[in-house]
Amino acid sequence: MKSPYDIIKRPVITEKASLQQERFGQYAFEVDRFANKYQIKEAIETLFDVNVVSLRVMNVRGKKRRMGLRYKRIGFTASWKKAIVTLAPDQHIDLVDEGV
Repeated sequence: MKSPYDIIKRPVITEKASLQQERFGQYAFEVDRFANKYQIKEAIETLFDVNVVSLRVMNVRGKKRRMGLRYKRIGFTASWKKAIVTLAPDQHIDLVDEGV
């Protein structure tokens, strides 16, 4: 069994994620690629002491990047898994203080 710190890698802090936090109480996290919804939900509830109402998980494909002399070679960034967590209306996660 993996620890919650192994399952939740880091919060995703982008403009879209910040907007979702303010409007809908949803938080985005990069998670372990082999973790399932039940493990992710349990890890979030354990680490941040909140109640998860819903959870959406998606695989994010790596993007194509050019590299090398005169960009002749093409490579890809790493693929990763993202989880969008919706909390109960009266709860929130302070990502600045707690940090994962």
